[in-house]
Amino acid sequence: MKAIFAIVKRLLASNKISFILTALVVLCATSSGDVVLSNGNYTWLLAVLTPFFFVFYDFTKLMHLGASKKDYYFGCLISYGLLAFGISLVNTVIHLLIDPRYPARTVINMMDVCKWTENGILVAGLQQMFFLLLVMVFLHVLLSMQTHWYGWLTDAVLAAIICIFTPIAPLRAILAGFFRMIMLNGNAVLHICVCLLLSAALSLGGLAVLKRKNL
Repeated sequence: MKAIFAIVKRLLASNKISFILTALVVLCATSSGDVVLSNGNYTWLLAVLTPFFFVFYDFTKLMHLGASKKDYYFGCLISYGLLAFGISLVNTVIHLLIDPRYPARTVINMMDVCKWTENGILVAGLQQMFFLLLVMVFLHVLLSMQTHWYGWLTDAVLAAIICIFTPIAPLRAILAGFFRMIMLNGNAVLHICVCLLLSAALSLGGLAVLKRKNL
């Protein structure tokens, strides 16, 4: 465990660019008009950027330093959990304290759009955290596969699903139902369980991918 926590510290410390870019966007993003997007939503950018650095930069560095693949992977998962909690906390605080004071007439926060706040702000924060964890684990696994044929196949399948399902009404309804399940879901228990199950399944798949991954 000591090695894993050392890796967690190194992963988070080496993720400075993601933190800086996200902070700049959150602080500098402006909107005009009566309806604006909450600056807190831009904190989600950190969840999108982080897997790129963990997969394409930190993996090679840590392997050269003698870390095991297993420790690296568990370190990534723990880091994603910590970041999901932190991002959710910051956006929730912004939604509670800053959004109501915004000079615009209406401030849109994704926590409201996704119907999470219908369950109270604390539960909404948990739903946001587990959704962001799912996003980061998904991106980590997808990026880890890119140097292999099955990564390219996965990319093709995802592109085909979007291109084929979107224009065909019955298939579009299935795709929309999936996104309602993992994101636009006001049922807190169902939403959290689905996000956790998908995160666990992806994590197991990512471990299998990692075993085949070389420097």
